[in-house]
Amino acid sequence: MLQRVWTSLPRLLQLLLWLPLLPPPLRGDPEDHGPLQPYDLLYASGVDAYYGGDFERAARDLEAALRSHRRLREVLARCSRHCAARRPLAPPSGGGGDRAGPGAELPAFRALLERARCLRSCQGQRLGGPASRHRVSEDVRSDFQRRVPYNYLQRAYIKLNQLEKAVEAAHTFFMANPEHMEMQQNIEDYRTMAGVEAFQLVDREAKPHLESYSAGVKHYEADDFEVAIKYFEQALREYFNEDMECRALCEGPQRFEEYEYLGNKGSLYEAIADHYMQVLVCQHECVRELATRPGRLSPIENFLPLHYDYLQFAYYRVGEYVKALECAKGYLLFHPDDEDVLDNVDYYESLLDDSIDRGSIEAREDLAMFVKRHKLESELLKSAAEGLGFLYSEPNYWIRYGGRQDENRVPSGVNMEAAEIRGLSMGKKSPPKIERDLREGGPLIYENITFVYNSEQLNGTQRVLLDNVLSEEQCRELYSVASRILLVGDGYRGKTSPHTPNEKFEGATVLKALKFGYEGRVPLKSARLFYDISEKARKIVESYFMLNSTLYFSYTHMVCRTALSGQQDRRNDLSHPIHADNCLLDPEANECWKEPPAYTFRDYSALLYMNDDFEGGEFIFTEMDAKTVTASVKPKCGRMISFSSGGENPHGVKAVTKGQRCAVALWFTLDPLYRELERIQADEVIAILNQEQQGRHTLKINPRDEL
Repeated sequence: MLQRVWTSLPRLLQLLLWLPLLPPPLRGDPEDHGPLQPYDLLYASGVDAYYGGDFERAARDLEAALRSHRRLREVLARCSRHCAARRPLAPPSGGGGDRAGPGAELPAFRALLERARCLRSCQGQRLGGPASRHRVSEDVRSDFQRRVPYNYLQRAYIKLNQLEKAVEAAHTFFMANPEHMEMQQNIEDYRTMAGVEAFQLVDREAKPHLESYSAGVKHYEADDFEVAIKYFEQALREYFNEDMECRALCEGPQRFEEYEYLGNKGSLYEAIADHYMQVLVCQHECVRELATRPGRLSPIENFLPLHYDYLQFAYYRVGEYVKALECAKGYLLFHPDDEDVLDNVDYYESLLDDSIDRGSIEAREDLAMFVKRHKLESELLKSAAEGLGFLYSEPNYWIRYGGRQDENRVPSGVNMEAAEIRGLSMGKKSPPKIERDLREGGPLIYENITFVYNSEQLNGTQRVLLDNVLSEEQCRELYSVASRILLVGDGYRGKTSPHTPNEKFEGATVLKALKFGYEGRVPLKSARLFYDISEKARKIVESYFMLNSTLYFSYTHMVCRTALSGQQDRRNDLSHPIHADNCLLDPEANECWKEPPAYTFRDYSALLYMNDDFEGGEFIFTEMDAKTVTASVKPKCGRMISFSSGGENPHGVKAVTKGQRCAVALWFTLDPLYRELERIQADEVIAILNQEQQGRHTLKINPRDEL
């Protein structure tokens, strides 16, 4: 299409664009050995060879696909940086770019076309052909994002008896798929066979900025501040490099959610604006992308600001007060009202030599420019959303509660020894714990409920399995309601398959059910059943575990998982990865960290099942290694499993391989501050409905005649 546009330009405009077609070679490029082969073709060839039993060719082509994919990203990013520098879009100062009149827009379009030609030439030269040859399907893109080629590679290398390469491939895949129990077992077997120690495991796709950051935190917590500074500074350099690459890759083809781009009938400027907004949203989200570890849905909270928070204190500890002040002021660019860091700034300034101009010490220039750009993008996106009519909600990228695990504040006017004597410890704070006796075996309070297993029989702590919490009729009624109120991706930002690409996930809250019932879209009696049975479950959990204080709802969710046809062959993942409900499970460290983004306020959990006409989908408890299964529960109508929400109860769901599995998922808290807001609103709706029903009964009014 670009070729057609280019050749059809008026002769006058072509004369304006007489600049050289090919930019100078990029420095540092490896010597070319012919055109770069598209990675999707190499991947397909490798997979085909694998299933054909030609493991040597499979390994060769899969490795080539990974190299091609990596090289393509490098070329696109470097050409983007190169052309941004050589062909800027902003008009030079004093160039008359703001003059009105005929042809006033030509300089802007000239700059745009020059940038396009530069990119086309650069990419064609480096790739050995047009970049369009390297566009791939969403399935292939997803496979590489999830590191699926490494799964094939580890199997091929085992067949070739190349154990060390198999370990590397398996570990690389596992880091992005921590719920993959089979792969975790494979790694253990390979390590036993090869004698490979844990520190020798290599993640071939590890992000340098995340590795350096983790190393910095490790040395910081060991009070090795000089080495910590080295790693944090390295992490920042790598972060900004990764940010440039991420933003460059956003400039590729975009998927438009509301229409097919080539079939869009919008005007020239509407088409440009629509496409640019897609790109800008992608670029703006790079801060989230760079803060998210492989295989995780949520980013590390407050990730970039934390670098400067760690650094300001580390520089203070090694006596470099100017740098400590720069980093503290850098942190304040994100959180200008942080009282602790504001106090630190005052304290660092008091430590400076009188010859130093305190007012001249500012946040680092690269960070200041980064934050300024981020704010400008945010303002532009909000303005465009209002003016062009598309939906956009600005996330909070720098959530404050993602903080260092030690005291943020340097006690002004005292040294560290004095601070410790006075009880102002600078060490790591232990997470808060709710003190309560762990008891169980209380009355079930409802008739017909059948006790099945307790904690001991389920090989764990604070666990119970019950049957007949729902009747068959209630199960059928709830299942019927589910088909009419569930929303794809509910609770997971609309993601159709948040846990596995092989299943569709749908959900609905109790408030939504009541709303639908009140509007007549589902039977009100059925909507109230959802509300009533969740309250029944809460009372059972509170009574059975003999809690001394009230148990509140934290979240109530009706959920269904549906196996996607055509995607169940050779499946070996989980429907829901192994996790704990109130802490971050770390299987390698055999720990569960009770810190954000985990829902640390959750205390008890329950799952109430609605059906059993599906295959797979067993609920499982594991050890903290996330692989040793300690108990397995087959769902069926009216069955309820309940347990405490902490690291003592890691759990997950096996793959649903056929049909649809539905349940009511419930999380509870002992802290009233974390009561579910929608539940409180649902209580109010129920109260109103009860008043209306009482009024109708008194006046003998038929509800259908009330209007």
